[in-house]
Amino acid sequence: MTITLKVPGMKCQHCEAAVKGALTELEGVKSANVDLSAKTVTIEYENLDVAALKEAIEDVGFDVEE
Repeated sequence: MTITLKVPGMKCQHCEAAVKGALTELEGVKSANVDLSAKTVTIEYENLDVAALKEAIEDVGFDVEE
């Protein structure tokens, strides 16, 4: 499955790395592609629910919008 989440607090390369790192550590995440200009992350995953993806992003300090 693929989902795109809006992460409005991302502003820099460090933010991008934090979000991508948090997601790719989850078992079941195949890829996480961050678009800083759009403030979105597109995640390809399997065997996870969206709540787990959001929680991983929130755990590194960012709010998430669908």
